[in-house]
Amino acid sequence: MKAIFTTSKGTMTATLYAKEVPGTVANFVKLANDGFYDGLRFHRVIPGFVIQGGCPYSRNPRDPRVGTGGPGWHIKCETQAERQYHDRGVLSMAHAGKDTGGSQFFISHNRQNTQHLDGMHTCFGKVEEGIEVVDLIEAGDLIESIKIVED
Repeated sequence: MKAIFTTSKGTMTATLYAKEVPGTVANFVKLANDGFYDGLRFHRVIPGFVIQGGCPYSRNPRDPRVGTGGPGWHIKCETQAERQYHDRGVLSMAHAGKDTGGSQFFISHNRQNTQHLDGMHTCFGKVEEGIEVVDLIEAGDLIESIKIVED
């Protein structure tokens, strides 16, 4: 299964780890298929570290709640699964503490600055095409859509 991210800076295609972290992937797929992510923004960008999106409040970049929102539920972390290795292009669930993830995700810029996140955040996919887009994203850039396709 793949996720195609169409952004204001280009398109990225990620392979999802459905076998390894089925709960996290099912949650992400549901939100993407429901159009939850369409029109949201990458609200947190730390060069050399991560780009983060998925907060529903980011539709209005001036909303003081940007970065704090979710879908209305939490999911369990699946950090004991296979492929829990933060590296360049890895998609991972953002959270405010164990088992508090919901819709926010981040994509790693590199291994060097994200390896300390291994075992803390669930890795659920990896950008395989369009990785250069990760480097182009700036805070406020638009997530036009995320479409899920079967392999």
